[in-house]
Amino acid sequence: MARSPLFGRRIHISGSIAQDPTVASKAEVEAAREFVAGLVQALMKRGANFVVPVDAEPVRETDGLPICFDWLIWRAIKENWTQRPSGVLGPVAIAVQHHKTEDQIPEAFAALWDDLRGSPQVQIENAAFWNMACKRMEAQSRLGDILVVLGGSEGVLYLANLYHDAGKPVVPLNLALCQENTGARRLYNFALTSQNSRRFFHISEDGDSHDWINKIRFPSRQSISDRISVLIELLESLERPSAFAVRLLNEKHEDFAEVQDFFDTVVQPIIEGELGYRLLVVDGRQGYEHARIDQEIFIKLHRSSIVLADLTGMRPNCLLELGYALGRSLPTMVMAREGADLPFDIKTFSGLPWKTSGSLDDKRRAFRGHWQAIRNRPPLVPVEPLIA
Repeated sequence: MARSPLFGRRIHISGSIAQDPTVASKAEVEAAREFVAGLVQALMKRGANFVVPVDAEPVRETDGLPICFDWLIWRAIKENWTQRPSGVLGPVAIAVQHHKTEDQIPEAFAALWDDLRGSPQVQIENAAFWNMACKRMEAQSRLGDILVVLGGSEGVLYLANLYHDAGKPVVPLNLALCQENTGARRLYNFALTSQNSRRFFHISEDGDSHDWINKIRFPSRQSISDRISVLIELLESLERPSAFAVRLLNEKHEDFAEVQDFFDTVVQPIIEGELGYRLLVVDGRQGYEHARIDQEIFIKLHRSSIVLADLTGMRPNCLLELGYALGRSLPTMVMAREGADLPFDIKTFSGLPWKTSGSLDDKRRAFRGHWQAIRNRPPLVPVEPLIA
């Protein structure tokens, strides 16, 4: 199997089922659980990673079925561990918990969790001392790349908005697990209007998001295996997360040729070919989604996953865009040609002084090394609560 576009991407599957069996029948719930388990297996085979909460497991009063899917997902991850391809970067799963989690883990899953948390392939993130769902959702949306939602209520809507604000795809499923006007079904119905579809996700190579929304309607007659195949095809068709380039674009500038060569031979091959991002340059040559170019620039910058800011031939707009990226706490790599005269505030910010001399291998090695060193750099101004 050729490497999947989902290789190394973090998938977050979230949602819950209604307590009322007249809203979510036992048959629908059991089918949804089979679907989720099969989806996790298919994603594991493709080298996807996961973001999964760790919490209690409430059940329905009427039939004892679990309301959430989290422990089902953890179990499916463990059962399909050996199907994961070699060479996937990062842990297989990031577990998001809070300070009371260990006391709330169901006894039936205690041994499973002990195995998982003891593995270097499971990274544990804590939502500090906040025993609040919203704080855990904020952590999940920061760590995940793609959100898939089914069922749920206000929490699903809140989580979807967090992912959307970060420019990450949200895929709503229309499974009969909640009321028509709540949770994932409300999101799905909103996405059915063609002008709204692209707000949920973009398809690579200018594919049509609205067509895909219709393909994942999943009528009851459709088999679970077919549903999984269609959803996997959609996830593999999603546009890759964007790496926004802040750089010199004036072709008449004396430094333009060297900047262009650096991006063509070093930046783009690594960012797109090795790390799986889509390098995004807004220079007026591509189709616009917004009326003005400044609006186009800042909306795309706002919703980028990482920012690559090259200050060679320093232009005022580059400094403005760099400041916006740092203010948004986006992972930002600052670069400039070696010897460039930079302001004091930029010189004190660890950056990459790239060279025009030396071998291509050396240039790429320096780029990779610097990115690995700073990609998890904390924000300039840490956001801290008034009281924990």
